[in-house]
Amino acid sequence: MIRILLAEDEDAMRTYLARALENAGYSVAAVDRGTAALPLLQSEHFDLLLSDIVMPEMDGIELAQRCAEMSPQTKVMFITGFAAVTLKASREAPQAKVLSKPFHLKDLVLEVDRIFSAPDSLQI
Repeated sequence: MIRILLAEDEDAMRTYLARALENAGYSVAAVDRGTAALPLLQSEHFDLLLSDIVMPEMDGIELAQRCAEMSPQTKVMFITGFAAVTLKASREAPQAKVLSKPFHLKDLVLEVDRIFSAPDSLQI
């Protein structure tokens, strides 16, 4: 089963995203900030880091950079409501997909499905 680490500081959004992904058949571990994600990245395997970009303590871009150091095989996808932050994410983490808020939950699931159906996702 594909495992996703979700880092989202808004409680309601984190709950909705986790539920949608679980209903689509993904295993989800959800945390409320980037610093809470680091120990999980060190101790467990995740296929995808799905992170909000703007969060307290550690933003999603820094989290993605740390993830790349600790777990280079983990794919990254950002979610954000800020257009300027989307541009920064595209520059600093060019391999990451960026999904801008607002979005429908089915669009999120579709984008995650696409990440794992792409030919390069078959790497071991």
